[in-house]
Parts: sequence; C-alpha cells; structure tokens
Amino acid sequence: MKKLLAILALGAIMVGCGEKKDEKKEGFEMNRTKKEVKAADSEEGVPVDLSNKGVGPIKSMSFDDTVDADLAAIGEAKYSAICTSCHMAEQRMIGPALKDIYDRRSPEWVMNMILNPEGMLKEDPIAKALLKEYNNAQMMNQNLSKEDARAVAEYLRTL
Repeated sequence: MKKLLAILALGAIMVGCGEKKDEKKEGFEMNRTKKEVKAADSEEGVPVDLSNKGVGPIKSMSFDDTVDADLAAIGEAKYSAICTSCHMAEQRMIGPALKDIYDRRSPEWVMNMILNPEGMLKEDPIAKALLKEYNNAQMMNQNLSKEDARAVAEYLRTL
C-alpha cells in the first residue's frame, strides 16, 4: 500500500512539473499597445492628390511662405477643442493622422472637408475613399466659420 501511494505521489509530481502549455482562450482579445504610424502611412488605400480641391465653398486658397503664428494659435485652440476626439497629429484614430496633411491634400480640399464634410463625403472621391478606409466613420460638421476653419488649416501647417 505504501508503494502504491509513493508511485501515485511520484506520478502526480511528474505531471505537475511537466512542460506548461499555453492555453488559447476563445473569444475576444484586445491588444492595448499603441502603434504610432507615420502620417503618410495612415491612409493606406487612399491616393495622394494635391490637385483635387474638393467640394464646397473654397475654390482657391494659398498659404504664405511662413506660418502666421497668431492665426495658428487660434487654430490650435479650435483644434484642441473639437478635432482631437477623432484626430491626432501622428497617430491614426477614428480619423486620419493630420501631420503633413498638405503633402497629401490641397489647402482647398482640407478647408472644404472642414467646412462641408457632408458634401465631401457624398461627392469627393478622396473623401469617399477615406470614409471606407476609416470604417465609415463620418466626419461631423462642426459648423465652423470660414475664419475659424482657416485658423485650423494654418495650425495644421505646424504639426
């Protein structure tokens, strides 16, 4: 009887000390690590098009050679208040990363997207591609004035 108990105890120890196997759990798993992406990489299936001016009230627009710091400060305040819930400078979120946006879009396109997101999403091919790329998350109209939108556009130059 003692031998039988000793053999069972030895067997239990051997099983308990065996190689541990990873168990895969079925169901939803979430990876909480953040991945920073370059702005250019954030729009994988969307073409770069600097000639597209978009759909909306802005037909022509140009920037001065230097950033207007006062206007950019006003734009930064607006951006921080209404844009950061969906956009970051260098990281993809609900919407695209906005750093170097003017390397991918014309100033008119950016302004029209700010001022007329509904019209852009209905008619503009790039806006439609972005909508698809970002899981049909539609940009909401923030009802900014042209002056406020221009300030945000100026701030985007500083990112």
